[in-house]
Amino acid sequence: MAHHEQGGGMGAPAAWRERLHGYRRTPALDGCSEASVFRLDAPGQPPLYLKTELVEALAELPREAERLRWLAAAGIPCAPVLGWCEEDGQYWLLLGALPGQNLEDASLDPATKVRLMAAALRQLHALNIVGCPFDHRAVLHIAHAEARLRAGLVDEDDLDEAHRDLGPDELFARLQAQAPAHEDLVVTHGDACLPNLIVQDGAVTGWIDCGRLGVADRWQDLALAARDTGEVLGLEWVAPFLQAYGTQLDAERAAFYRLLDEFF
Repeated sequence: MAHHEQGGGMGAPAAWRERLHGYRRTPALDGCSEASVFRLDAPGQPPLYLKTELVEALAELPREAERLRWLAAAGIPCAPVLGWCEEDGQYWLLLGALPGQNLEDASLDPATKVRLMAAALRQLHALNIVGCPFDHRAVLHIAHAEARLRAGLVDEDDLDEAHRDLGPDELFARLQAQAPAHEDLVVTHGDACLPNLIVQDGAVTGWIDCGRLGVADRWQDLALAARDTGEVLGLEWVAPFLQAYGTQLDAERAAFYRLLDEFF
């Protein structure tokens, strides 16, 4: 049974307690982020999402807030930022809920799912990188990965099968060795898996979990979307997904970005 709490209690910043009074708070499943996520519901009100994370140097919530605001201004549908604050050593982010379900859970056939993901990525990747202030090129991403590794934030119990026998230092050495010499730079989501795209009635309503959005090689997104497509829909849907996007598998680039994802 889901655990409910009142949103107006101690689980919210003081400045928001009146605003959130009467909302029931339910823990929401989240991806690999360090943040805690809660869904807030109140009679007659649209649902909200409340995210909170400890104030730390490598925290992702401040990055997510600024990226969501930038993405919305760029004309890409995404979760609306309704509030942001820092209080008592915690970051807090209040988001509006996008209508629909995430692409993994949506009652759609696999062909429709791969078409929607491919179209959403094409739209995102068509943005002009000159206007994007978030630089996630490989050399910077590798440095960030090393910082997370040294801070003990890499979950060695959740590695892909191909990397399970590697220790952290060996994993990082392999990452450095596989870094691409050339990057095909676009604005990437950074964690383009099926649960991070919301759809309704066969159409995309927007992106969520955008804390890793930035300028990077397009395979930052294609590698994770293809991996997720294979795991969730079946390996036979990877080629149709890439075809719908307009490319075919680049095995070396895909391997590098899947390895990079182990650090986040």
